[in-house]
Amino acid sequence: MNDLMRPSVLVIEDSASVRRLIDVCLRPTGAEIRSVEDGLLGLQAAWAAVPDVIVLDIGLPGLDGWGVLSRLRADDRTAEVRVLVLTAHAQPEMADRAAADGADAFMTKPFRPDDLRETIETLVADSRAAASA
Repeated sequence: MNDLMRPSVLVIEDSASVRRLIDVCLRPTGAEIRSVEDGLLGLQAAWAAVPDVIVLDIGLPGLDGWGVLSRLRADDRTAEVRVLVLTAHAQPEMADRAAADGADAFMTKPFRPDDLRETIETLVADSRAAASA
């Protein structure tokens, strides 16, 4: 977790338009937002500067979101980082798999901006409470 009061969010999403939308949604929270477009870059970014929350797409080129989530959870640096899986796949089994694989929240695209912002704020609060416990 970052040492400043300003929360940090890493967005791992291949769609530039969705990355922009997430940025616009989260900007009012004051969060520091970093965005990357594929899974391997996402892992590198998460390990280089561990964020409070990761917004993770599943349908990524190269290493998909499931592979990213598995590697995040297996690494001591990122095992406890809060992860929101954000995907266009709305099947119930996707939410079940996300939970089973260690995601902290699940949301489908298209999403309501207020729902995204509220979920991220909750995950940041959870992350910080766990870190101070």
